[in-house]
Amino acid sequence: MTMNRRTLLAGLVACPVCASAARASEGAHWTYEGHGGPQEWGSLEKGFSACSVGTQQSPINLEGAVKAESAGPVLAWKPFAYKVVNNGHTIQADVTGDGGTATMGGKTYALKQFHFHAPSEHAIDGKRTAMEAHFVHAAPEGGLLVAGVFMVPGAANAAFSSLMAAAPRKVGDKTLAAPLDPAGFLPSARGTYRYEGSLTTPPCSEIVDWNVFGAPIEVAQADIDAFRAIFPMNARPLQAVNRRFLLRLN
Repeated sequence: MTMNRRTLLAGLVACPVCASAARASEGAHWTYEGHGGPQEWGSLEKGFSACSVGTQQSPINLEGAVKAESAGPVLAWKPFAYKVVNNGHTIQADVTGDGGTATMGGKTYALKQFHFHAPSEHAIDGKRTAMEAHFVHAAPEGGLLVAGVFMVPGAANAAFSSLMAAAPRKVGDKTLAAPLDPAGFLPSARGTYRYEGSLTTPPCSEIVDWNVFGAPIEVAQADIDAFRAIFPMNARPLQAVNRRFLLRLN
């Protein structure tokens, strides 16, 4: 990781998507479609250049993975009364205290926030799902680990239903009345795809250890519809894999 990345990380570590929204409100306005859309992100602001010139961008199509015997991240999340935020780009649950950790490769990361995209940003063999959740973790010494979870229509998921019931329809926030256990978003099968990538929103910094669960979770179609009523589409196009390794972990 270069010094420029470390410098940028210091400002992003608490909440990358919040930081992106703050940048947008201060200067460049970015969107997911039309003017200011992904094809223009790299030229909207000097700090967004990685969006167009980066070689380890996310999301990607998850295919051709190499099987590895190592395990995915060990997640030790804690129930928390999250602050549910509509930041103009997604619905996000912010941790304002101790939300638990993810541990991988001897490194421990603190859960900072999680948010959603519709449709899913990653794809498996070219196919995207209805939605995807991203759980963003940061290590004190630097580095981000993001766990991705695919979401498909089916049985109601109590955790997602609770968040969508509280989600502001316009920019703003609301704190949950009771703690929510984020483990409710995890699939029963824990195999993951792992690769080195980037934030999927401006400034697209290439500082992320991605771990995407291969198995999806089911959520109610009504909750998907509620999210898409606020954000009809908030997924970045798939990016080139280039020379990166894609691993399939147990």
